[in-house]
Amino acid sequence: MLEKLETIKSRFLNLEEQLSDPDMMTDMDRYAKINKEYSDLKEIVSLIDTYQLALSNQQNAKSMLKDPDPEIREMADMEYHELNEQIETLDLQIRMMLVPKDPEDSKNVIFEIRSGTGGDEASIFAGDLYKMYTRYFEQKGWSTEVLSITEGTQGGYSKIELEVSGNDVYGNIKFESGTHRVQRVPRTESQGRVHTSAATVAVMPKMEIEDVDINKADLRVDTFRASGAGGQHVNKTESGVRFTHLPTGIVAESTEARSQIKNREIAMTRLINEIQQTNRDKVWNEQAQKRKSLVGSGDRSEKIRTYNYPQNRVTDHRINFTAYNLDQIMEGALDEVIEALIIHEQSSKMAEGSL
Repeated sequence: MLEKLETIKSRFLNLEEQLSDPDMMTDMDRYAKINKEYSDLKEIVSLIDTYQLALSNQQNAKSMLKDPDPEIREMADMEYHELNEQIETLDLQIRMMLVPKDPEDSKNVIFEIRSGTGGDEASIFAGDLYKMYTRYFEQKGWSTEVLSITEGTQGGYSKIELEVSGNDVYGNIKFESGTHRVQRVPRTESQGRVHTSAATVAVMPKMEIEDVDINKADLRVDTFRASGAGGQHVNKTESGVRFTHLPTGIVAESTEARSQIKNREIAMTRLINEIQQTNRDKVWNEQAQKRKSLVGSGDRSEKIRTYNYPQNRVTDHRINFTAYNLDQIMEGALDEVIEALIIHEQSSKMAEGSL
């Protein structure tokens, strides 16, 4: 690993030298690309410097263990073991950072919440999830745009779709896709009994045509009139957009947004996700929206996470994570849960790799 760390430092210093070249400012696209790579390496290079200093200090402490003075040997022994603990921690942190990132992690997302099993209570819970996530997005400094809303009959939402923009949005919330189950006494329950209902979340990275090898000549684009948000109005212009990928027959469309430009973006994201899914599986048997593969049917039994109100408990069943601060989590304090999921993924990748 030390050889790999030296390569990273060497690349970082080379980028630093390029950025200091006055001629660099004549090509802003190249400058932006190099500056981003430089910024991405800054944190790990800082850790590498600390790690290498700790290794050097430990070697010095080791040599002092042979000193004839017993007091110096005792101090050296204490320093050696303290540095050993520091080195082990730094080693793990660096290995985590060396895990290859998903190239889609930096992308913005199309974020969807739908009510599942449970009737009116499921819609109310979908509304609670919407509040929880929007508070979390605000804390992260991300911006949100509501693309479509279908309200529930007793509150909450049957469906709500957002676009979330910011730094590393998909990388942080990609694990939220799936069925979320709630256990609580519903507002609609007069007997005070605990009920179980569910809502589904789908997180799709917002894609551009450049993100996948699609020939524009292979696309057919159709526009059409469509009902607007929640079916509350009918557009007088052709704002609905449908893309057809002629080689595969894959079709993706959007009618949710009021503007044709926004519907084009959403439809393109859906199309690219469909094509990427096809490429990964190397099989295309039927046209299936990625949302279905992400969230399942919305049945309570397919849960990824349970929100238990009587016990103030949240459990993520994929990683056996449990926290007893549901009240805080519903206010947007999701960092602990999301970090546990990210660490689990990184640990799995490390176990599969050779770092």
